[in-house]
Amino acid sequence: MGTSGAHIVWDWNGTLFHDNDAIIGATNAAFAELGLAPITLETYRALYCVPVPKFYERLLGRLPSDAEWLVMDEVFHRYYSEHRVRCRLTEGAAELLAGWASAGHSQSILSMYGHDDLLPLVRGFGIETHFLRVDGRTGPSGGSKAEHMVRHLGALAGAVDPARTVVIGDAADDAVAARHAGAHAVLYTGGSHGRASLEGAGAPVVDTLAEAVAEARRLAA
Repeated sequence: MGTSGAHIVWDWNGTLFHDNDAIIGATNAAFAELGLAPITLETYRALYCVPVPKFYERLLGRLPSDAEWLVMDEVFHRYYSEHRVRCRLTEGAAELLAGWASAGHSQSILSMYGHDDLLPLVRGFGIETHFLRVDGRTGPSGGSKAEHMVRHLGALAGAVDPARTVVIGDAADDAVAARHAGAHAVLYTGGSHGRASLEGAGAPVVDTLAEAVAEARRLAA
């Protein structure tokens, strides 16, 4: 699979991996550390943004202190690790991955979920062979995906052409990261952002992963 083929960079959380319940539970566990009331998925989708401390600012009315951020981040990841085991791939994802690969196209994963936690999770679903590369976050959590995307596509140089690459994700930051790396983006409404939060990101917005793949095929043609 050389640079002549279309390539998808998949986001993981909220896109391929349907983990909304674990994310909301972990977020509310983190909020409880600061005495904040729990929020609903609808509120989360309306207010969520990257970098994550800015999301907390929208709810607190101020940025969390460094000490507060460390506590909230630790609680979030501890809760999430305990509850992710009940989550599954998004409906139809496995079939879409296999279909894209069988059509002669390539794909990879870039996630802001920790790399050492991401790899065994992907392997556990039996889908690792579909990807040229699987990259999770290394370093501190809470930032943008943009520079990670540049490194991810740089590692695939010679096998993937950014101009024929489409990032599929559930956050406005996925579109920012795609533009930063010279790629296209398609945004999916089933994860961390609702449609209203995504439509200002300058990328096509779809409601299913099947629609996302169809749009990726068009953009990478």
